[in-house]
Amino acid sequence: MAMINAYGGKPTHLPAEEVALIRRREKLLGPAYRLFYANPVHVVRGEGVWLYDPQGNAYLDAYNNVVSVGHCHPHVVEAIARQAAVLNTHTRYLNETVVDYAERLLATLPPALSHIMFTCTGSEANDLAMRVAKSFTRGTGFIVTELAYHGGTDAVAGLSPSFGPFVNLGEHVRTVPAPDTTLIAKDKVGEVFAEGVRQAIADMTRHGIRPAALLVDTIFSSDGVFAEPAGFLKEAAAAIREAGGLFIADEVQPGFCRTGEAMWGFERHGLEPDIVTMGKPMGNGHPIAAMVVKPEIVKTFGSQSRYFNTFGGNPVSCAAGMAVLDVLEGEDLKANAARVGSQLIADLKALAGRYPAISDVRGAGLFVGVEIVSRTSATSSAELAAKVVNELRDRRILISATGPRGNVLKIRPPLVFSREDAGQLVAGLRDVLDVVGQ
Repeated sequence: MAMINAYGGKPTHLPAEEVALIRRREKLLGPAYRLFYANPVHVVRGEGVWLYDPQGNAYLDAYNNVVSVGHCHPHVVEAIARQAAVLNTHTRYLNETVVDYAERLLATLPPALSHIMFTCTGSEANDLAMRVAKSFTRGTGFIVTELAYHGGTDAVAGLSPSFGPFVNLGEHVRTVPAPDTTLIAKDKVGEVFAEGVRQAIADMTRHGIRPAALLVDTIFSSDGVFAEPAGFLKEAAAAIREAGGLFIADEVQPGFCRTGEAMWGFERHGLEPDIVTMGKPMGNGHPIAAMVVKPEIVKTFGSQSRYFNTFGGNPVSCAAGMAVLDVLEGEDLKANAARVGSQLIADLKALAGRYPAISDVRGAGLFVGVEIVSRTSATSSAELAAKVVNELRDRRILISATGPRGNVLKIRPPLVFSREDAGQLVAGLRDVLDVVGQ
């Protein structure tokens, strides 16, 4: 999955100065980094749902969820600048900004989830969740989906099969098939997914491993985007708890009103997780993240191990987070995600009725997956999906692709995406499919 939509090293129509910039980057940053698109995009400015190249050309951004309330939102920018001009330091000093933000953010979660621990990245938040889960359960086993992505630290990379076969999963990790509604009847999704979790637990037990947690991204973004039916996660959460483990909801991607139905992705499933993790969308891209946990679960960890993250939850980051909550509420972005997302999904389904290259459209709010298949064999086609992504890029519309077969168009724009923006995306996709998808 990590190689989907990656630059292949042979640009075809970029200015010489941008090719030179690519070469400089490769020389300085090394081979592990990946650029997007066959012809990488050089961006110098952002505003709302738009990114701009050096020539002033505007690209419609239908991909970057990290800037949850839009690129360079004035209210967030002003909050960051104002706090940076006053104070920025670590959390070992008393500061009202940090506490005020913690209170306000926790108020959006179930009351039982009443402790928050700040980090700088979602990777760190998931790493911390692992430590807390192991401390509470005395178990070491973790269950994730077959193409999950949970972060880039050594520990959570071992819980992230999406990195590919060269990044080994931990010996105490078991994977389960994603709740793929192209393969499973919708009324059986919860049952089938939970059975996979039970089988993973049984295999752990057979190998003398005590389960610690089931960790899922509640929109299953790397697995291909699976949101429906709402509620299907309940049985799997019950299964891990019956085995003495915890249910951890990774909300880095589905959280902060992304699904349009609720503030948090797990809410769509009628669940109360034991631990919730979140990442940079909470600060509109500013490096802030967090783990939220029930007090009884973190009690043992807190009594035996101190926690300190030098700039996790610093005043500037918390000011950014507070400003994001202001915008989410003030601009009613949950309702916007529901309204625009619903129209976008309906319009994409209408395209599916016209173009056999689209076999499925699924998602919730402004997180949408579009399954692309071969025009002749109706089988998954990563090649055709890549063509669609790159043709859209050439029309200055930015999306990407995901899924185990690399054939799912991944659409997750900033939450300020409008009906007009969605219309432009759909029209662009229609034009591309007229060329490559008949």
